[in-house]
Amino acid sequence: MQPERPSLMPEYFEALYCENADPWDFETSPYEDAKYTATLDALSKPRYRSAFEIGCSIGVLTARLAERCEALLAVDVCDKALTRARARCRTLAQVSFERLRVPECYPSGPFDLTLVSEVGYYWSWSELRRAQRLLLEHLEPGGQLLLVHWTPFARDYPLRGDEVHDAFDSLAGLSHRLGRREEQYRLDLYERI
Repeated sequence: MQPERPSLMPEYFEALYCENADPWDFETSPYEDAKYTATLDALSKPRYRSAFEIGCSIGVLTARLAERCEALLAVDVCDKALTRARARCRTLAQVSFERLRVPECYPSGPFDLTLVSEVGYYWSWSELRRAQRLLLEHLEPGGQLLLVHWTPFARDYPLRGDEVHDAFDSLAGLSHRLGRREEQYRLDLYERI
């Protein structure tokens, strides 16, 4: 058995954003735009009272998700990314931002929507399990959890997208509502029982 690969820490992301203000081309990529549309289309409720987005980056998806939320807390580990996200969403009064590293810290909630998009594979196995416990504890009954992750191999990442999603498939307390697999990403919607 191979040793557990450690989680990627905030310094990794700060370095990426120092080199490039949009390291994954969230603002300009047709792939990202289509994935964001699929992400929002997967949500089965027209509105969410209290949503939580883990790993908001520069806020491109945050701004689109906010249209469906009465309140949206978006967090990231990188100050440079959060500065751009705050600027992008400055006119959206329902959106608040915090520098927060999940699962090291977790807001009190409860939430009726939690979005884990392109962040679960940055955690080690032990941190993923801890994050799962916190997600369930702070997701209200009937609340939804949406996972979206890139599935190809990435050398730096401790986990693969499929490993993250498979770990939630077997998690007690969640009901699988929707699954979608595209060439480069996987999307799964769960509901808290």
